[in-house]
Amino acid sequence: MACSQPKIRAQSSPDYVPEAKFYKIEAILRPWRVPLVSSALIQMGIRGVTISDVRGFGAQGGSTERQAGSEFSEDKFVTKVKMEIVVSKDQVEAVIEKIIDEARTGEIGDGKIFLIPVAEVIRVRTGERGEKADRMMGGRSDLISSAASA
Repeated sequence: MACSQPKIRAQSSPDYVPEAKFYKIEAILRPWRVPLVSSALIQMGIRGVTISDVRGFGAQGGSTERQAGSEFSEDKFVTKVKMEIVVSKDQVEAVIEKIIDEARTGEIGDGKIFLIPVAEVIRVRTGERGEKADRMMGGRSDLISSAASA
């Protein structure tokens, strides 16, 4: 039984298909949308997310954006959050769709998502590579699930 995998292609070069088992999804989002996105990702089984506070401006150019009652233009950096998630190839489209569903307001400044092929995943603690390293084992979630089954 063949599993249908998403076709990940470069938009400007549709013949180029990067081959990788894992992909890093970088999402630049409005800070107040991050809790919604995080909760949705946890509900779908994603347990590894890195969050960074970032500042910048994008394609809105001279447009101003309202945030917490203040206006910002392109010469004043807007505070955003960068979420980084490494997932297996078969999870990519579902994770991107979930981020868009939870982060979209329909206004300028909703953010961007970048998809980057990842050559390898290595767990520092054990040296495990690939899918063994990508699985979130030995953490709080394993302690909770083993306590619940006892």
